[in-house]
Amino acid sequence: MNQLYGYARVSTREQNETRQIVAIRAFGVTDSNIFLDKQSGKDFHRPAYRKLMKKLKPGDTLIIKSIDRLGRDYDEILEQWRFITKERKAAIAVIDIPLLDTRQKERDLTGTFIADLVLQILSYVAQQEREFIHQRQAEGIAAARARGVKFGRPAKKPPEGFDDVKKAWECKEISAREAARQLFVDRMTFLNWVKK
Repeated sequence: MNQLYGYARVSTREQNETRQIVAIRAFGVTDSNIFLDKQSGKDFHRPAYRKLMKKLKPGDTLIIKSIDRLGRDYDEILEQWRFITKERKAAIAVIDIPLLDTRQKERDLTGTFIADLVLQILSYVAQQEREFIHQRQAEGIAAARARGVKFGRPAKKPPEGFDDVKKAWECKEISAREAARQLFVDRMTFLNWVKK
């Protein structure tokens, strides 16, 4: 018997997939046939997606909320679409874009052409959005650094007694290793404090 499967994806563990799951359920997919990944759409090396591909058989249908949930790499989206529809001989339905529904077997050549064109445009847009996200992140980081924002852990401040230990080290009364031991830090931390 032909099965309905759903696939949902969010980029991070903090993002909420509920909207996608609700839409997929409304399409008639049971919870046991919904696969979810919480990771980037940059490639298709995702555990739930791989598990889904092993289950998908000829005549089955894959339901996704939107094309960018499938992925964000233009060439890979087109390759996965071809793999699912041509090699696996399964159908795909994109909830947000009814034109992208390969279940319509009676579709004529014009309809097929339009669906392929829409898929290519949307795959391109998904990849562009991914590139824009990276560009905005880089610009945001650069702007923050220009404003003096420091990234990473805040620098550890020397404890009380540092000046006395430093003087003893400068006078060669103790080694850097011994100075670090007295201050309960590692040698490199002590030497970094000395440089400042």
